[in-house]
Amino acid sequence: MKKISAFLTAALLTCTFSFAQTASRVKGDVKDESQKPISGITVSLLRGKDSSLVKAAITDKSGAYSFESVKNGSYLLGITSVGYQKKISGVIEVKEGAEITVPSFNLLPEAKGLKEVTVTAKRPMFEQKADKLVVNVDASPTNAGANALEVLEKSPGITVDKDGNISLKGKAGVQVFIDGKPAYLSGADLANYLRNLQGPQLDQIEIMTNPPAKYDAAGNSGIINIKTKRTLQFGYNGSVTTGYTQGRYQRYTNSFTFNYRKNKVNLFANGNYNARNSFQELDIQRSFSNSVTKEVVSLFEQETRMIHKNRSLNGKVGMDFFATKKTTLGVTANGFYSPGQFLSTSDINIFSPDHTLLSKTMGKADNSSTWKHFGTNFNFRHVFDTTGKEISADVDHLRYSATNTQSLVNKYENGNQPKMPDTLYGNLPQNIYIYSAKVDYVQPFKKGLKFEAGFKTSFVETDNVARYDSLINNNRQLDSARRNDFVYKENINAAYVNFSKQINKKISAQVGLRLENTSAKGYSKGYAYDKDNEKFADFDTTFNLNYTQLFPTVYIQYAVNEKHSFGMNYGRRIRRPDYESLNPFVEFIDRYTYEQGNPNLRPQFSHNIELSHTYKGFLTTTLNYTNTNNIIQEVLEQNEERNESYIKRANIAKQQQFGIAVSAFKQIKKWNGNIYVNVYNNKFEGLVNGDFVTLGRTTMVLSASNSYRFGKDWTTEISGFYRTAGYEGVFHIRPLGELNFGVSKPVLKGKGTLRLSVRDILWTQRGQGEIKYGLIHANFQQRRDSRTVGMTFTYRFSKGKINGNGRRKASGAADEQNRVKSVE
Repeated sequence: MKKISAFLTAALLTCTFSFAQTASRVKGDVKDESQKPISGITVSLLRGKDSSLVKAAITDKSGAYSFESVKNGSYLLGITSVGYQKKISGVIEVKEGAEITVPSFNLLPEAKGLKEVTVTAKRPMFEQKADKLVVNVDASPTNAGANALEVLEKSPGITVDKDGNISLKGKAGVQVFIDGKPAYLSGADLANYLRNLQGPQLDQIEIMTNPPAKYDAAGNSGIINIKTKRTLQFGYNGSVTTGYTQGRYQRYTNSFTFNYRKNKVNLFANGNYNARNSFQELDIQRSFSNSVTKEVVSLFEQETRMIHKNRSLNGKVGMDFFATKKTTLGVTANGFYSPGQFLSTSDINIFSPDHTLLSKTMGKADNSSTWKHFGTNFNFRHVFDTTGKEISADVDHLRYSATNTQSLVNKYENGNQPKMPDTLYGNLPQNIYIYSAKVDYVQPFKKGLKFEAGFKTSFVETDNVARYDSLINNNRQLDSARRNDFVYKENINAAYVNFSKQINKKISAQVGLRLENTSAKGYSKGYAYDKDNEKFADFDTTFNLNYTQLFPTVYIQYAVNEKHSFGMNYGRRIRRPDYESLNPFVEFIDRYTYEQGNPNLRPQFSHNIELSHTYKGFLTTTLNYTNTNNIIQEVLEQNEERNESYIKRANIAKQQQFGIAVSAFKQIKKWNGNIYVNVYNNKFEGLVNGDFVTLGRTTMVLSASNSYRFGKDWTTEISGFYRTAGYEGVFHIRPLGELNFGVSKPVLKGKGTLRLSVRDILWTQRGQGEIKYGLIHANFQQRRDSRTVGMTFTYRFSKGKINGNGRRKASGAADEQNRVKSVE
């Protein structure tokens, strides 16, 4: 703690900024006829001489809007919104350095005589902001019936691989937040959680490639913040949604949101029940070579057919207490209960190099798991004055628990009985405990300078147990050799400072510095494969880690004129290993495939820099460069004598990426078009299984979405993406794409919405790839239940008026949940 205090003191004494003339600013707010703020309203800044558009802004939850860096001249403000009468202001004269507060706009409903007027503000599908890209989920009809992972999959720059791992702009290691709070999950388990979070529950997705210092430094490629729906309104309001989706198997979902505000108390809740059945087909071909002669000695072909059955119940309840106009206290509780079953059948054939059949194995696996979570958050916020000076605090406690039982049954033909028993039963429970606390302070100064500082501490403990029984003479017997106990403890302490300054009317800057100290220890006792002696043996492993790192961030924005603006940002980031990836225990996937952790994993570090140019607010071009050391990637090890493969994670190489991305968002009357193109080159260099490997390729990702409004409030959308071949670590992934169609229509006087969606119309979302280095050579082809037709219906209800004084913000936890690995 003394180190952190010294760091903060030094940063405060050494960080200085030049004070200059502040830029011109125009601000105001929008209210309804009852003087209540209205959010989601588009306000346009127009030139006084010809009423042409200069800038546009959307009001926040308090009804406020603002325009920064406005050039000298005469302007008008215009408001057009569905359900309200059009408003145009008088002429506004802007002079250098002025801050103009426009009198409140009071909007009147278009239709009079109705007992109740329901207003649905039309938001664009994408909004490009200075520090992030915002995806408005409801703006896309094809998100009807989709889950959060599928919504992410069609968002600009985001790629989801065959196992549900998320990458951003071709870089793995994304950190996912839910409502500003870390998801505390990673890998397959994060993917499973996002599959159970349904599209109708989502409001926005914020994509940040280089987050500022107030965020955890974890996340090699940035942060994705998924914001769920919640409105703030006196009285009560809410919505109910039901949906049905048909692929090869059926899926259905039912969800609700509810909010009640009276006097100083605001209560809120949401919940979802989701049933999902799906399939997956996976074919694998491997060749095994002699380590001395380098000649191929056997060929391996596997066909696996899998069925996933999953049920999920999740929910959140909470309360905000507005103790005074300046102080708010809050508490939330959330959790989920998710039982599931994973069934697979495999046909495995092993051939000689001339394709003579040597052996045939028929395997069946039955994995049943129940994943439970409960978390609480206590939060506090105090605003000192109208300048924006405030302090906030969060305390979080989370617990994850899982039961996972499995049975592996193998039958053999044309071969000798292998060492592994014909039938193996596994029991693999898991518990994870997370405690986190943080404090953030914001202090604005005169002439556009703002200072932010804070600290955070987190404690994590994981406990994994593995026990296996063998079936011998029709009796289950404890297999004491196949056992493992793994305990991992980690403490991260962090502190940061951040300064931002509007230097003049054209230039703004922000610099930040974050200090993180990590202390961790792990203990594993059990059974593992001894490669030196080529046999399984008892082991007892202990490891300790302690390291302190600095993570600077820099942002500069330069507005040349109304048409052109430039930006530069830099940040250093870290990716820590998943908790389970550190466990050296060997987990059985099938007779010839195993997965093993690596206690020698170390964190990877990245330097990210971006240069951007924006033209007229709708066309953005970004150049990026990333240099990553000790990159954590999945690798494959093989034993040619037993035809076995081991999947492990290792710090394999250094990665460099150069990229260019172009995004354009344009709305012309009833048509809304969005296109995103990202071209990048990934290059990996390093040692993999003792072989020096150099891999690299240029990849292009193209995504586009077009929506058109026709008839009486009908909206249709055609969207899709295409990705050319490229590398994900040592895996070469072949091209894939997706084409989607959707249509939506408001009903019941705007209180209800019907949405129809067809996803992956051509069934081109098929993962195919190859891994080839040294003596390793394998190919895979994957097909999944991605072609679906879905229908959802949402009904909204309310009684009361919108209020802008409430808030929901990030809690204190950051990186920890993103590193919880799957129990599947």
